[in-house]
Amino acid sequence: MVEIKKVAVLGSGVMGSGIAAHMANAGIPVVLLDIVKAGEKNRNALTEGAVEKQLAAKPPGFVHKNKAKLVTCGNLEDNLGLLKECDWIVEAVLEKLEVKQDVYRKIDAARKPGSIVSSNTSTLPIHELVKGLPPAFAKDFMITHFFNPPRFMRLLEVVKGEQTRADAFEAISKFADVTLGKGIVECKDTPGFIANRIGVYWLMLGLLEAIRLGVTPEQADAVMGKPVGIPKTGVFGLFDLIGIDLMPLIAREMLNTLPESDPFRVLYNEPELVKKMIADGYTGRKGKGGFYRINKQGEKKIKEVINLQTGEYSAQGKKVELASVDAAKSGLRALVTHDDIGGKYAWAVLSGTLAYAASLVPEIADGITGVDDAMRMGYNWKYGPFELIDRLGTKEQTGVDWFAAKLKEEGKPVPALLEKAAGKTLYTVDAGKRQFFAVGGGYTPIIPPTGSLMLADIKLTKKPVQKNPSASLWDLGDGIVCLELTSKMNSVDLDILSMLQQVVPLVQKDFKGLVIGNDADNFSVGANLGLILMAANVAAWSQISDMIKQGQSAMMGLKYAPFPVVASLSGMALGGGCEIVLHCDAVQAHIEAYPGLVEVGVGLIPGWGGCKEMLVRHVGGKAGKEGGGFISNMIATGGAMPALTKVFETIGMAKVGGSAEEARDMKILRETDGITMNRVRVLADAKAKCIALANGYKSPEPATIHLPGGTAKVAMCMAIDGMAAAGKATPHDVVVCKQLANILSGGDTDMSEALTEQQLLDLEHEVFMQLIKTKGSLARIEHMLETGKPLRN
Repeated sequence: MVEIKKVAVLGSGVMGSGIAAHMANAGIPVVLLDIVKAGEKNRNALTEGAVEKQLAAKPPGFVHKNKAKLVTCGNLEDNLGLLKECDWIVEAVLEKLEVKQDVYRKIDAARKPGSIVSSNTSTLPIHELVKGLPPAFAKDFMITHFFNPPRFMRLLEVVKGEQTRADAFEAISKFADVTLGKGIVECKDTPGFIANRIGVYWLMLGLLEAIRLGVTPEQADAVMGKPVGIPKTGVFGLFDLIGIDLMPLIAREMLNTLPESDPFRVLYNEPELVKKMIADGYTGRKGKGGFYRINKQGEKKIKEVINLQTGEYSAQGKKVELASVDAAKSGLRALVTHDDIGGKYAWAVLSGTLAYAASLVPEIADGITGVDDAMRMGYNWKYGPFELIDRLGTKEQTGVDWFAAKLKEEGKPVPALLEKAAGKTLYTVDAGKRQFFAVGGGYTPIIPPTGSLMLADIKLTKKPVQKNPSASLWDLGDGIVCLELTSKMNSVDLDILSMLQQVVPLVQKDFKGLVIGNDADNFSVGANLGLILMAANVAAWSQISDMIKQGQSAMMGLKYAPFPVVASLSGMALGGGCEIVLHCDAVQAHIEAYPGLVEVGVGLIPGWGGCKEMLVRHVGGKAGKEGGGFISNMIATGGAMPALTKVFETIGMAKVGGSAEEARDMKILRETDGITMNRVRVLADAKAKCIALANGYKSPEPATIHLPGGTAKVAMCMAIDGMAAAGKATPHDVVVCKQLANILSGGDTDMSEALTEQQLLDLEHEVFMQLIKTKGSLARIEHMLETGKPLRN
């Protein structure tokens, strides 16, 4: 099998440069080539400019700016010789057959024997792409369709041709899974493959039904969003995001190759409104606006929404009030059967989309799982089309039967797959194994990728070792137990603190090690602010004090447990969630992990040892890089000050790592902590790390630290005053950051005194209790709970 050590990407547009950036994210050297721009002295201007755009994007295509060094920029005239060094060559040029085939001929003349070539096409079939090319080239060729942006979108649709050699297909699939972190879906050589075949139909149907029913974009997106398990962009927000002008282009490409009987041919119609919007430059976020736009009234920015009937814009309302959206809390069927305009719209769009998806199996995929996987990973749906059909069911009637009956009632055809599945669910669990309804009838097991592990699979065969309303313990096997946070957004409350304390003696008695992690989008968003605010509002200061002390005790219990504790870190780990991570022996982080101590945003400081741990990592060991920010530039460096300044900036500016790689710079992650590219492999890797640490494990030695005391506090306070004078800090920022300076300087100490961890924890507790009693901090907490945004008071 081909071992992929170096990759080339040809074409440096948005997709090509994004693919190159993600290869570099995985630590793979990559060659990026494009044409020589006419009249440009720099013959690599296109590729170098593309890399700069990926670095400057928000968020950037690179997980860390240093990853860009792995990209070698060149051009298709001078640097084709570099292809001889590459094991995989990805073509991402214009979606024109003649252009692609011309590039393939150049590639074939320059590449080394046995190197794999693939196209990132989203519309052209593989049999057309290799037509007329040498058989040896066709054997090494396949389609690898990435989704934009490649860094964040997990889906990779892979298509092999009749001549594609099996080992090449296997090599790319494995590399893309393990090294690039992609979810692989094997597609058939059909128009639009899977995700876009269904996604484009859904979007067009959503647009046309809204116009037909008189539904506003706001109403449509409120319905076709959270109630269905689709991102809040819904239909019209997604149009604006991807570009309204892109839809006619994709549609035309698909219409060129779709079967004559395909329902999309009957459905597709480009409304006059859309034609006018494109002509006027209203192509979405990349243009002057789209179905939504930002307008200015004086200095104030107003979000406006278009009237689908008249084309005129008006101010967007604060919240859409639809009874059907509220009814959706009772289930999907309650939404689509509601008699208001939202329910009618939901049924019109979902019934058409789900029936279309069901009619395409086995044409586009051998089974329903590939379709559901593609829509979840390619369009960020929470549930795929067939999972949604099951969710239409009740205890009395399956979703398949109800849906088929509704289609018949309306005189619409029932897809053959659904008729065959009559009386059954499309997914089931048997003997602890997930199964799906197969095209040929009966059920087939769903086999997770080798090396992956999710708690959802553990739960099919096991009951929790211990459980309370906010946390559960699961036996992962091999002597390792996993602590799962289960509260809303995994916020840390008293039940979680209680479980953290109970888990130490339990693991010590029956297991070898502990992993803390979950299947959720986020590790933890931090402490339960609602609980803290409720106590503060009734002046229950002793309860808050006890909660801080309990949290500190729990964190120290984790740090000095007689067994290894490993964090399986994915998504956000904010505030108290980050403090849990900081007190673990090791971390196995998904590359898209976003940890940070953000307490100052709610007028507080890290009170469960976050300040302590950052001081130990920066001051107790080798000093980190100087911050180079506003605060750093205002504090004279020397002695421990560069390291202290780094901690002051990290906590005082509520910095959050933009990736696991950035979290290493912040020392929230250590160099010894692991990074996993594929989300479904993080827990398995964390378990393996825990097993490795358990062999001969010894608890860490208690840490002591020397801090400069008053001189450092004065320097930091002067810096924050300077920020306030420059308009970069609000009055309450000054209050909070000066209290933070008191902790980070060590309070009433000097460099000759060795401070214990408990002394630093006592300082955190003292400062936290002072801040929680201020009106400014309480106002910040209340505002965050009400709006989800920080208050700049």
